[in-house]
Amino acid sequence: MLTEFRNTLRRSRGTIIGWGLSLGALGYFMMGFYDTLAEQRSSLEQLIANYPPELMAFFGSTENMFSPAGYLSVEFFSLMPVVLGIFAVTAGSSLIVGDEEGGILDLVMSYPVNRSSLFFGRLLGFAVTLAAILGITWLAFIGGVATSKGMDIPPIELTRPFINLYAVIFLFGTASVLLSMLLPSRSIAAMLAGMLMVASYFIQSLSTINADLERIADFLPLKYYQSGYALDGLNGDWLVGLLSFGLLFAVMAWTLFLRRDIRVSGEGNWRLPFKLAFGKK
Repeated sequence: MLTEFRNTLRRSRGTIIGWGLSLGALGYFMMGFYDTLAEQRSSLEQLIANYPPELMAFFGSTENMFSPAGYLSVEFFSLMPVVLGIFAVTAGSSLIVGDEEGGILDLVMSYPVNRSSLFFGRLLGFAVTLAAILGITWLAFIGGVATSKGMDIPPIELTRPFINLYAVIFLFGTASVLLSMLLPSRSIAAMLAGMLMVASYFIQSLSTINADLERIADFLPLKYYQSGYALDGLNGDWLVGLLSFGLLFAVMAWTLFLRRDIRVSGEGNWRLPFKLAFGKK
C-alpha cells in the first residue's frame, strides 16, 4: 500500500503545485482587497441592494459579506466546491479506471499485488493530494491576512473553512471513484459526477429563494457546507456526516473493485442484466 501511496503522490506533484499555487495566489491577492471593500461599505451596500436575489443567491448570504467570514464566503469559498470539485471528480474517476483504460492496470495486477493495498494506497494518495492543495492555499491565506489591516484571523481559526471544504471535495471525489466502478468508462463517470456536483450547487443556491427546492437541498451535500462562515465555528455533526458519506462511497468502490474483471485496455460496455441470444446457436 505504501508503494502505491508514494507512486500516487509522485504522479500528483505537478497537480499539487499547479492547483496549490494558483488557488494560493488567488487567496493572497483577494485578502488585500478587503480593506478597500470595508472603506467603501456604504456605497457597495446600496449597489448590492439593487442586484436581483437570484443572482446574489449564488454567492451565499451577502448580509454579512463585510465581515471576514462573509467576505471569505462570497469571494472564495462559495465557489470552491465547483472549482476544486472539477479536479476531484476528474482525479477520482481516473484513480483506478484511468490506468485500466490505458492498459496499465492489468500489467500491475499481473504482479503479486493485493487489490486492497492498491486501492487504498491510491485512495490515500488522492486524499493527501487534496490536503496538500488546500494546505498550500491556507498558507497563502495566512500571508494575505498578515498584509491586511482589517483582517485579524488567527491561523488556527482560518483552518476551519478549509476543513469544511476538504470534507465536501473528498465526498465528490470518492463519489466519482464509485461511479467509475459502476459505469463503462472514466469519462462517463467524471461527467455524471460533475453534473451531480453542479446540480447540487445550483439547487442549494436557489433553495434560499425557492421553498420547493429547499426540500430537495436537504438531501444534497452542499446543504451542509458552511463555506467561509465556518470561520465562526464548525458544525461538527455536518462535518462528520460529510466525511462519513465520503468514506462510505470509498468502501463501496473498494468492494466493487475486489469483484471487478480488469479490462486489458479501452472503455467498457454497459453491463446489462441479461444477454441477448440473437445469432447464437
